[in-house]
Amino acid sequence: MKFGLFYEHQNPKPWDEGSEHRVFMESLDQIELADQVGIDHVWEVEHHFLEEYSHSAAPELFLAAASQRTKQIRLGHGIKLTAPNYNHPARVAEALATLDHLSNGRAEWGTGESATLIEMEGFNIPPDEKGDMWREGAEQAANMMAMTPYPGFKGKYFSMPTRNVIPKPMQKPHPPMWLACSRRDSILRAARLGMGALIFGFVEPEQAQAWIKEYYDTIKSEECKPLGWTVNPNIAAVSGFSLHKDEEEAVSRGLAGFRYFGYSLAYFTNFGAHRPGVSNLGAQFDEVFNKLEDNAGRGGIGTPDQVRAHLKRYEDVGLDQMIFVQQVGRNSHDHICDALRLFGETLLPEFKERELARQKKKMAELKPYIEAALERKDRMEPIKAEDIPIITSAGRRREEQGVRDTTGGAFVDKTRGGAIPIPHMDPRRVMDRR
Repeated sequence: MKFGLFYEHQNPKPWDEGSEHRVFMESLDQIELADQVGIDHVWEVEHHFLEEYSHSAAPELFLAAASQRTKQIRLGHGIKLTAPNYNHPARVAEALATLDHLSNGRAEWGTGESATLIEMEGFNIPPDEKGDMWREGAEQAANMMAMTPYPGFKGKYFSMPTRNVIPKPMQKPHPPMWLACSRRDSILRAARLGMGALIFGFVEPEQAQAWIKEYYDTIKSEECKPLGWTVNPNIAAVSGFSLHKDEEEAVSRGLAGFRYFGYSLAYFTNFGAHRPGVSNLGAQFDEVFNKLEDNAGRGGIGTPDQVRAHLKRYEDVGLDQMIFVQQVGRNSHDHICDALRLFGETLLPEFKERELARQKKKMAELKPYIEAALERKDRMEPIKAEDIPIITSAGRRREEQGVRDTTGGAFVDKTRGGAIPIPHMDPRRVMDRR
């Protein structure tokens, strides 16, 4: 089993002038340490307007910064919103490819729809259409990374003409694709589309075992018809994580933050009534902290022996990756780092040793099924060379229309120097006329 870290950039009130800045800087320090320890992945969300719950509105920028502080850890969007109203597919493709280059091929592409009305309504996304919007955006962004040139597209939610979307990613044809999931039906949808399943709902091993079996049965079946240009057969789940040699200290360091995470998530999805810039979610949580039902267990919180037993149950049912939730609520940066160091010293090596053999065996078994699934994929037809349009510049269009530009043209001012000559007309055309 592999291991990842999960970041929301939570920032509960009360705030001071440096609160947001500390969250970002401490998170980068944590990820740099996680890379040194040997953690496999980091996952960064994309959310908008969810004050105190998530201040991660530009994950591509944060992951790019993390790429320069790390060497091995894979950098994942968990997730990148792909409805065109959130992010134009060409911008998704460009940003992912750039991140892939900056990280030397370590990008992971988690995708999803979003779940809160405050976000959807802020970007004019009808909730009953978000799934179709997600699919159109994700599929076309994959096509843009894989095709040279992208033939163009006329869809329900966005259209664009033929363009070669650059840069192309290091990982060919594009980084591994994942789908955010919370229920059985969305996990099976990920399998049908050949995508990894990022289970962002908390699940016990016994329930996970059934979902994992159904996921891989679907990957191996004729139902698997990839949305992207690859198949990424992986299933990941999340767990709170607070590790210390003393059990009571592990609980005191982590439990309040995990309760805040659950409370703030439910606030924006289930019961909240939010006034932007006014509501104080941290104060509301403090009022009810001691009244919250303690019904989520203590898995992931405890001593190395206790956490080993917790994680082994998931490893035994075939989970591919456990993603640790740490940076939540008011959890201390120092405590987060202490837990990561202790995990690297006591638990991670034994899981890594078993994972190498497991992964090799798994991929050998899946190889023929993946090849068959890729044969079933609906592929966008490449554009014929003779049909690739010629796109003329604005100055040339004016010239062809008989409009004389007496200013010298865009970027041309004969009174300026700078050692960079900019021709007003195509020198080759001028030579042809002689």
